[in-house]
Amino acid sequence: MATVNFSVPDEVKAEFDETFGDQNKSSIIAELMRRAVRERQLQIRRERLFRQLGAARVQRASFSSEELRLARTADRS
Repeated sequence: MATVNFSVPDEVKAEFDETFGDQNKSSIIAELMRRAVRERQLQIRRERLFRQLGAARVQRASFSSEELRLARTADRS
């Protein structure tokens, strides 16, 4: 198991100690780190998907209003 040292403002440490008092602080920090990693990975996947959707939108053919109207009426005949 690795040891990690972080510097945090004194008030953050005091609030953390007060909130999590008698609990295993190492396991709490480890879970918070796991959550942060999952959230970041999700954010990266969302950004990648957003870019892919944007690229697909640019590649999509566009039609004029007249072309759309003609296509709609052609299907009704």
